[in-house]
Parts: sequence; C-alpha cells; structure tokens
Amino acid sequence: MNLRDLKYLVALADHKHFGRAAAACYVSQPTLSTQIRKLEDELGVSLVERAPRKVMLTPAGREAAERARRIVAEVEQMKEAARRSQDPEAGTVRLGIFPTLAPYLLPHVVPRIRTRFPQLELLLVEEKSDELLARLRAGRLDAAVLALPVNDEQLHAEFLFEEPFVLAVPEGHPLSRRGTLTLDELSEQRLLLLEDGHCLREQALDVCRLSGAHEKTEFRATSLETLRQMVAANVGVTLLPALAVKPPVARSDSIHLLSFSDSHPSRSIAMAWRRSSAMAGFLGRLAQVFRDLPPGLLAPGEAVATPAQAPAPVPAPRSDWA
Repeated sequence: MNLRDLKYLVALADHKHFGRAAAACYVSQPTLSTQIRKLEDELGVSLVERAPRKVMLTPAGREAAERARRIVAEVEQMKEAARRSQDPEAGTVRLGIFPTLAPYLLPHVVPRIRTRFPQLELLLVEEKSDELLARLRAGRLDAAVLALPVNDEQLHAEFLFEEPFVLAVPEGHPLSRRGTLTLDELSEQRLLLLEDGHCLREQALDVCRLSGAHEKTEFRATSLETLRQMVAANVGVTLLPALAVKPPVARSDSIHLLSFSDSHPSRSIAMAWRRSSAMAGFLGRLAQVFRDLPPGLLAPGEAVATPAQAPAPVPAPRSDWA
C-alpha cells in the first residue's frame, strides 16, 4: 500500500467514475483501475461495486476512503509545514473562492496582498462552494473564501465582512424612480435567480422567504453576469451583492439599483481553513488583508470610487502572480 493508491481511492470516492477519477489523478483509467484492484487484494475486501453505468463504494470502501482522505491530508500538511518552517510568507498558497464573489472582490484585495506579502505565490481557484469545501477537506486547497455558515468541525472559519444585497430593476420598472424599498415591498416581486449549486441562489432564497417574494421559475441563470444582462433586457428583477455593483464593474444605464431602508439583507463572508493546518497563523494574517477593504466599498450605494481610483484587473484564477 502506498500514498499514490490512497489518492486514487479518494479520487474514486469523490468522482464515482473511473474515467473522471483517473483524469483528476493524471493517469490512465486502466492504471487507476489496476491499482484499486491491487488495493482490494491487499486489504482482502471489495472496495468498489462496479456497475455498467456507475461506480459505488462498498461500506468497507467508504470507510477506507475516509481514512485515506485523512492520511493524504496529513501528508500534505507535513509537506506544507516543512516548506512554511523556512519562510511562511514566501511559499505558495492555494486559495479557493466562489464565482459570484471572485471577480468583484479580488481586484480590491490582490494588490494589497502583493504589497503585504511581496514574495508570496498565490494560486487562485474559482469553483462553486461545495467543490471548494471538498478540495479544502482533501488538502487540495490551503484555504477558501466562502459564505457562512460553514458547517464542518474540522474547519476554522474566520469572519471577513458582511456584504449587503441591493435590488436590481430595469429602467422603466415602477421601482426605478426610487432609491430604496422595504423588505415587505419585495414580496410583490418575482426574482430572477441563479441555477442550483450556487450559494448565492440559496442566499437569495433566504431573502425571498423573509420577505414573501417568489422566484421567477421560467428562467435560471448560470452566472451573475447573465442575471445582470437579463435585468438590463427587462426580463425581470434580481438581488445583487454590493461588490458586484462597485467599480471596477462598469455601471449600466439600463439597470437601477435600490437599497433596503428598513432591513439589510446580506451575506456573511469568511475565510476557512483546516484546524490542523500548519499555515493557520499565516492564514490569519492573510485573512486580515481581505478584511481591510477600502472604506465605503461594502456600502449598498451604487459607487464608492471614481474610475481613476478603481483597482487594476485581477489575474485569472488558477494562475500565480509572482
């Protein structure tokens, strides 16, 4: 038994498919399948139920996969501890962030990280929250910026900030002549929302439940930018997080934004990392950079800076800026 085989088992448990698990491990499907069979022979039990169209782990397989996941994570932590012991601010950090936040937050934060940690190599991964959590637990990410709550006792969640929501309506909408509305007034609206899998969808549904509003089920967007375009095209109204309407995001003349006067619906943003992480001290300092945002950036108004003050574009996810 070796660490490589344990990684194969963890990948199979995650993907429930030999081909996708092999691709995730950068090996051929026959190689992964052969090593899983060798692992079964060594343990003397069947780990996998092999069906024509899907793969399921046996009870013994599920238990073995969970143990393997912990072992792999501990080995990664051992390697990271050795690297960090030399210079904790000059290594590599693999940071995850979800798509409805990444393009709007990172332009404000990355330049500050460059200044605070000039030798740091930051690798950014943009994925939906469930995938980020899976990678974080497996040791494939060092930390992730997520929306609270994060319900996992193995993870520490460091609160960063509260991000308000605003209501986006098309110009010509009855509410477009106003600057604010009450939460009760939202009950009269049918909102455009994202498709399943986005945490912003769940956050917007929570606001709908509080206000009595309903979803416009005829359309579900695949991205926040699609939602914005649908509002501009007079398809409907939606909730947008405050950072998504601030510079350097271009303002649309076809969209009118309203803040809430009597209630302040919002989402709580945190940075999460494993409690066992050897990088915990450094990640706490990194989280502080995310927390120290420019004054007024999280106000629900439409702008906080002139275009000349807008931060430089952020690098593409999955790359470094060293």
